[in-house]
Amino acid sequence: MKRVYLSIIGFSLLCRLSVHAQSSVDTVPHRVITSSNEPAVNTNYSPTTLHVDEINLVSSYYWQNGDHSAVTGGIGTEKVTDISNGIDLKLVWGNSNYKKNTLTAGLGYDHHTSASAAFVNKSGASRTGGDRLYPSLDWTVENVKKGSSFGIGAYYSGEYNYNSRGADLHFSQKTADRSGEFSAKFQAYFDQVTLIYPSEFVPKSTTTNAGGTTVITSASGLTYGENSHRRNIPSSPRNSYTASFGYSQIVNSRLQVMFLVDAVAQNGYLSLPFHRVYFNTGKDTIEKLPANRFKLPIGFRLNYFVADNLIIRSYYRYYIDSWGIKSNTAYVEMPIKLTPFFSISPFYRYYDQSASRYFAPYEGHSVNDQYYTSNYEYSKFQSNFIGIGFRLAPPKGVFGWQNLHDLELRYGHYTQTTDLVSSVVSLSLGFK
Repeated sequence: MKRVYLSIIGFSLLCRLSVHAQSSVDTVPHRVITSSNEPAVNTNYSPTTLHVDEINLVSSYYWQNGDHSAVTGGIGTEKVTDISNGIDLKLVWGNSNYKKNTLTAGLGYDHHTSASAAFVNKSGASRTGGDRLYPSLDWTVENVKKGSSFGIGAYYSGEYNYNSRGADLHFSQKTADRSGEFSAKFQAYFDQVTLIYPSEFVPKSTTTNAGGTTVITSASGLTYGENSHRRNIPSSPRNSYTASFGYSQIVNSRLQVMFLVDAVAQNGYLSLPFHRVYFNTGKDTIEKLPANRFKLPIGFRLNYFVADNLIIRSYYRYYIDSWGIKSNTAYVEMPIKLTPFFSISPFYRYYDQSASRYFAPYEGHSVNDQYYTSNYEYSKFQSNFIGIGFRLAPPKGVFGWQNLHDLELRYGHYTQTTDLVSSVVSLSLGFK
């Protein structure tokens, strides 16, 4: 339940983030590409004092439904709703050495409800909603003259059953003629998964040890604290390490391509303790997955300016991991500028994946299996995500408000061959 929610809810920010990730693409027709070996330096560059360069606000509403909940062993409701709000504040300052500093502070807050969460307790009496808070901070220094940048970032995400701390290093280097750019990013996340078990596996007996401390032992043999309050429920670590590399190339004034590859290694507790699995004997247990996982996504972007008012943005990714999953992703978006200040962007994403070797549906696992999950995130399926965006960016500001330089509204509808369906609508406001 939770893993599906966290992975799919990212669609609410997908298109907004892709706009920022491709900001260099949007400016291709206006970039100057020289034929000399000397870097094309902006001679109008001047030192700047600290100022607020940009503020971005994003709000979204997400809804999904299905009948393959991992909480109840691959059957039951997958109904989830989520309200998400985020803000990014970008501060910029520079100096006479062509150094541009950018400090970006972000803060996000989600509130979600999930019908399947009620069935962590078989009586249906457990919590059905939760909150997530996720601040972030990034500092990047760009050498305008050399065409290089270096930065560091820090992240935190906290919710009822999961806490995550992360950090990254990232850098980029443009080619001599500024037509190409290499980028790299190294990330590490150190998470703690709170071991909240289904009701039939909660503490069943209490004892007092030699030191006089009350110990509660569950039916599964795990030891809890003095009572069942959340702060006394143990947690288990989960670590993720990612190395991301990219190279973008401006082929001509209309075409830009980009190659992407990531290497992701995870270790620790990679299951979720409140996900049930039912064996073919009818006996239930909790999800059990290997303590290590390696992922290798390889991607390719192609952006083509058909005309001044039409861009084709396309993306393909092939993915493989050590759990036996292989997948293909194809994405296309076509921003169409209807007026100099108003555009629409229809988009479509197709995805297909093979099943993990550890997946089986309800009562499909044998008690002799070493690993087992009935989470349909690891099943074989195909999905379609289709939607449209509207962007308004008048020169005098949206609704005449000079500081509000753009407004974007997007809607997307998602369908999966497992009968999972979802919709998301998001509103983005950009202030200068």
